[in-house]
Amino acid sequence: MSETESMLVEEEENRSNPAGEAAEAAMNDEEQQSYSWSVIQFNSPPQRTYHFYNQFRTGPNPNNFFKGVKWPDYGNDVSGNVAGEEDSFTSNLVVGEGESVYDFCWYPYMSASDPVTCVFANTTRDHPIHLWDAASGELRCTYRAYDAMDEITAAFSISFNPAGTKIFAGYNKLVRIFDLHRPGRDFGQHSTLQGNKEGQTGIISAIAFSPTHNGMLALGSYSQTTGIYREDNMELLYVLHGQEGGITHIQFSKDGNYLYTGGRKDPYILCWDIRKSVDVVYKLYRSSEHTNQRIFFDIEPCGQHLGTGDENCASVWSFNFASSVDGDAVNTN
Repeated sequence: MSETESMLVEEEENRSNPAGEAAEAAMNDEEQQSYSWSVIQFNSPPQRTYHFYNQFRTGPNPNNFFKGVKWPDYGNDVSGNVAGEEDSFTSNLVVGEGESVYDFCWYPYMSASDPVTCVFANTTRDHPIHLWDAASGELRCTYRAYDAMDEITAAFSISFNPAGTKIFAGYNKLVRIFDLHRPGRDFGQHSTLQGNKEGQTGIISAIAFSPTHNGMLALGSYSQTTGIYREDNMELLYVLHGQEGGITHIQFSKDGNYLYTGGRKDPYILCWDIRKSVDVVYKLYRSSEHTNQRIFFDIEPCGQHLGTGDENCASVWSFNFASSVDGDAVNTN
């Protein structure tokens, strides 16, 4: 076992130790007290805070484009430069991959004060899953899956489980589960299609875990379905139908009671009450029915607003998760 793996194992043991949990809780309380979320105000026009352009237009591949942006749970505020067309600041680290990136995610317990936790995982076309050091850019671990021809097959979606001990990866009608501390080709495998042909077909394109640690996760598929599963044994609980396009993004509400789903060339983000799972609670319209682009959405940390982009503008909805009516949208061109 490498030094990195040993440190991750030790960290995991500390979290299962009551004394370690108490110390961690105290540290988290102190961290939360020193950091306050920005208050969202809609009574003034939006202004650009940060700008990144020039550093991504240089190099051997000037035609690259962003696939997405993901922040760790907590981060330091950075003062940006909004004057002119100069970049606000340059990248601290650039990791190069051989092919286009399918998906990426931060380690859930990432902390800038603890170098061993500063890692993120990504998956790229025709390559295995890589675990990268976010500080040095060093490749820490590789997780390989092979097809029937014993050739490496790439995951289309990845996510850490809430405990940070496993990597869940989506493939065609399959989910493979890698132990974070055992890199290589060892993994558990679960089919999303049951023997009676029930379940989910197609590529598993999105993975989301309930933030309330209730043991539930959602899998989105290009077959226009979203499945709700138990994390411990991957038992299929039910399947949600209603998206017009293949699922491209899914996310739970902060209280874990609602699930939001969006699809390719689908003009609606659908809200589901996973406690009932029968009908759509409400729909949020965005102009995305004419593009194949994968458009993400996100819920801000306080859980009161959902924001997304589309072909023409950005939209932010203010809503109460206990409500069964559409939220009020604020559009910004």
